[in-house]
Amino acid sequence: MASHIPALILAVEYRLAPEHRLPAAYDDAVESIMWLRNNALDISGGDSWLREYADFSKCFLAGSSSGGNIVYNAALRALDLDLSPIKIKGLIMNQPYFSGKRRSGSELRFVGDPILPLPANDLMWQLALPLDADRDHEYCNPLVGGSQEKNIGRLQRCLVRGYGGDPLIEKQREFAKMLEARGVGVATRFDAEGHHAVELFDPKKADAFYKDLKDFVCSCCALENDVVGK
Repeated sequence: MASHIPALILAVEYRLAPEHRLPAAYDDAVESIMWLRNNALDISGGDSWLREYADFSKCFLAGSSSGGNIVYNAALRALDLDLSPIKIKGLIMNQPYFSGKRRSGSELRFVGDPILPLPANDLMWQLALPLDADRDHEYCNPLVGGSQEKNIGRLQRCLVRGYGGDPLIEKQREFAKMLEARGVGVATRFDAEGHHAVELFDPKKADAFYKDLKDFVCSCCALENDVVGK
């Protein structure tokens, strides 16, 4: 992926449920963003190679599946933080993992999906959400608003991707429309063919993902240059 864009890519680890329920993963993602800021400021030494090669004015948050969910929620939290000199230019959410109490049409069509069957999906939310929360909690269903609702319209440009054979596809489409309705710049790439996490199994799908990612990153950077030029 790094060679396709090209870019420096930092992979983030985060605490896992059920030992660490949400928002632990979001907190860890925000902590990683602050770690990057501290490196840019050379606080506590940091990594000199990162300061030498990274362009901190062109940062992107990217994630697939649960990672897409984390990108969205971490980005909302980061909007109220002083990240200077870091500038987050865009959010890349590939097959973001969202759901809700109301069953979507795609969840019902693919109830026995071999990658993400509905009972497994329900169980994962049961184990990940705060105790006594249901699937209409803001961490699971972004359409309900919640504690970060005021920040949604302030989000950076977003790329939302999905596949027609994914049980989560309808919620992903609803999510993209919600962002657009809030005034967020959104690029969507919905492929009729493919299933959840298909890039891990199909090299052609992976290559298409890399191309979409590169095009989005380049378009965000070009847009900034156009604004500066004017």
